[in-house]
Amino acid sequence: MISKPNPDEYSPFAAGYVNLVPDNNVIELLEQSMGSSYKLFSNLTDEQASYTYAPGKWTVKQALGHMIDTERTFAYRALVFSRNSIELPGFDQDIYVNNTDFNSQNIQDLAAEFKATRQSNLYMIKAFTAEQLLRSGIASNHLFSVRAFVYMLAGHELHHLNTFKGQYGIS
Repeated sequence: MISKPNPDEYSPFAAGYVNLVPDNNVIELLEQSMGSSYKLFSNLTDEQASYTYAPGKWTVKQALGHMIDTERTFAYRALVFSRNSIELPGFDQDIYVNNTDFNSQNIQDLAAEFKATRQSNLYMIKAFTAEQLLRSGIASNHLFSVRAFVYMLAGHELHHLNTFKGQYGIS
């Protein structure tokens, strides 16, 4: 079991994600939410997934694309830090979303991509040793541990699922 990271293992901004994760088994949460998120998104039509709740806000497809990008980014950081301490640049979510066309993609394909990305990340996370989980590095000018990124993966997804439920009216 991966214990919850201490507040000095992640940035104050990341606390919003880490604090969303209950104090139970984060691996089980990542596995369970992978399945439920896949089901949620794959049951949408492309029309439903093109919805945005306000002008200038992301569509469901763009938000899911952002979730995939963030899943990859956090997992990459965990991989790099698990191997050796290093400094990595920041991640500007708007640049990533604005420089791809998630809206032209099929929602079922995006849902499958999210599920495949999460499954791949789970294999990596399960292989981390206790020592690797405690290793750290600098990202976005702040110290992060590997286990912090594991919790951030789960918390970031929960954050967006809450937004989908509250702002987009889907759950």
